[in-house]
Amino acid sequence: MDSVQVRPAREEDLPSAERASAVLFFEADQSSRRVSEPEVQPRSESGSKQWIERMRFYLETDPAGCWVAVDAGEDNGVIGFAISQNRGRVWYLATYGVLTRYQGRGIGRRLMDAALAHADGRPGLFSSSVHPGATRRYRRAGFLLHPQMRMVGTVDRSTLPVVKGLREGRPEDLDWMDRLDGRIRGAGHGPDHAYMLDRLRLVVSEDLRRPGYAYVDDEENRAVLLAAAEPRTAQDLLWEALAASRGDTLVNCITTANHWAVDVGLAARLDIGQEGYLALRGMPEPAPYLASGHFL
Repeated sequence: MDSVQVRPAREEDLPSAERASAVLFFEADQSSRRVSEPEVQPRSESGSKQWIERMRFYLETDPAGCWVAVDAGEDNGVIGFAISQNRGRVWYLATYGVLTRYQGRGIGRRLMDAALAHADGRPGLFSSSVHPGATRRYRRAGFLLHPQMRMVGTVDRSTLPVVKGLREGRPEDLDWMDRLDGRIRGAGHGPDHAYMLDRLRLVVSEDLRRPGYAYVDDEENRAVLLAAAEPRTAQDLLWEALAASRGDTLVNCITTANHWAVDVGLAARLDIGQEGYLALRGMPEPAPYLASGHFL
């Protein structure tokens, strides 16, 4: 008899789920690491705390989208998870995975089925790895897999242009930002914006005839979510994020509809490479837009 149960996540599952996530994604990063890139490091203590904090936010905001797989033979430890959220008319998958030794037993399918049932037919998106079994499951669920690129390296500061027309974001900006999200991806980020604003630097366009915003993570040294009404504003925002970087930086989740970001990265002397897929169902490819790995 299978000892694995798939059930709604609870707050007491979070430490065990974090440990499973840390192991799973460390292994995935090791297997996909390019020779030219730094050695992969295990998740830090602060990173583990941030992961648990973020999962707690999802549980508080939309608990019906949060699922775990637990093994009774492992003292009910979490061995898989699918954390999804509904935001208005859009569903997104924040994180998903099954420990390697449990893969191939249908556990991932059961978790994904539970998360997709929560979507209730909504258009959806998430960032996907290149894992063959996972991508097969996503495609069978009706998702189009849009190849993504990433750009890494240290910015050549002699290339930085003078950027005008931007300012620091404020809580009163969140309403128009949600409306911009609706134009680009079909629905706003809602409570995700307030969560990010408390933890990240927000830069916005001064001219709301050309709206745009970018969240910048000073610890990770990169932009983590960017949206704009047109490519010129998007490029200004990305240049601002790159200007704030120190040492190695990363621009990721670049789909083919967002070559404006490729142009900025190449001009800044970053190196380009491939990185998984943006999985989309029932919605066009968002642009100008760089998705967040956590909040899409």
